[in-house]
Amino acid sequence: MSPLGKFLQRNQALQYPHFRYHMLLRFTVILSLFMQNTIISYYVYKLTHDKLALGMLGLMEVIPAIGVSFFSGHFVDISEKKSLLARCLIGYLLLSAFFVGLAWPNIQQHIAVSQIVWLIYFGIFVGGALRAFLSPASFAMMGMLVPRELYPNATTWSSASWQTGAVVGPFIGGFMIAISGFWVSIISIVLIQVISLLALLRIPKQAIHKKDKEPIFKSLSEGIRFVFKTEIILAALSLDMFAVLFGGAVALLPVYADDILKVGEIGYGWMRAAPGIGSVIGLVILSFMPLKTNPGIKLMLSIAGFGITTIIFGYCGYFGTTNIISILDFGISWGFIVAFLMLLLGGLLDAISVVIRGTILQVYTPDAMRGRVAAVNTMFISSSNELGAMESGVTAKWMGTIPAVVFGGCMTIVVVAVTWFAAPALRTLNIHGDDKKE
Repeated sequence: MSPLGKFLQRNQALQYPHFRYHMLLRFTVILSLFMQNTIISYYVYKLTHDKLALGMLGLMEVIPAIGVSFFSGHFVDISEKKSLLARCLIGYLLLSAFFVGLAWPNIQQHIAVSQIVWLIYFGIFVGGALRAFLSPASFAMMGMLVPRELYPNATTWSSASWQTGAVVGPFIGGFMIAISGFWVSIISIVLIQVISLLALLRIPKQAIHKKDKEPIFKSLSEGIRFVFKTEIILAALSLDMFAVLFGGAVALLPVYADDILKVGEIGYGWMRAAPGIGSVIGLVILSFMPLKTNPGIKLMLSIAGFGITTIIFGYCGYFGTTNIISILDFGISWGFIVAFLMLLLGGLLDAISVVIRGTILQVYTPDAMRGRVAAVNTMFISSSNELGAMESGVTAKWMGTIPAVVFGGCMTIVVVAVTWFAAPALRTLNIHGDDKKE
């Protein structure tokens, strides 16, 4: 058998064409959103030079992401997934056009800086509401495109497409800012989102598994009860939520790039991309060496390792900021090297936890409840990124940037220690779901 044949035999999810289009959809959506986050974060910091403003970006996204997610899962379960995703993508296109207007080079001649910032907050708020529908709809659709026995492999590749977008997005975002400014950078996001829409059009409409029209609050309560009574799902979501909440050092990268390491836009782009690069490396490794034994223990060890890398990253400025190499006007110091490597290693460890958590959700969730469980996942995990950004911004304002990052890394390790004793079922996790309760 050829090497390609052996590879496809080991990764059978890739043999399903609609799943491949779903991967392209996830890649381009995440690419555009990470580019947008990178560009908008740096734009706001350039306008305000305020660390708390970076935390406010996270807060403005997390409020609708949590609030709307209480209801979005119900509508995802009773809706056709392709049509719902199409509406979300059109919403993102309109939102990107709104940001293009706010980044217009002469905008400050017509609108005060404070007003621009608050309009950006409003746009981020709308984006958080869209994500509350996009994430569970995408999760529910993936479970319909491959057989159940291929969920672990499909989750690995779906995560790989997500993380590849997370790598390329910040890097391109930082690079675009450096060569073309904020306005052109955001215009390019619109073009990428058009590709997302075209990929979605190649996927056929999917069946609706939940057809009974029960009251919305009863439907919502069933989804929440299912998560809280399934110990493995609850433990995995709680562990990642608190780990990401306290380990949100990425939110402070503009401060590290400008004020601590002094590496500018290009260095910021590289550091913003480093976690994603590490994640892709980790996912490639997992595609050849699947997680089969002790996945729960590996989940906790990977998150503890993430906390350690966050602590070391926090002190990267102490390793020196004097350039040892200069490439195209971009100076590389020992501090930058340490920061990049710790962010990369943290991304690799995070990839392991993402695959395990995603597989747990796919395997242990009944088809008719995928939207509601994924919406709870959005409240637990996706929103914790923004709450983590807010936590980082507030603690940096209160205790300083470096102490805030180190504190977050230490708290991540504490969360793992508590979970180890509080959730014994996670230590004996069967990732293939043979013991799942439908």
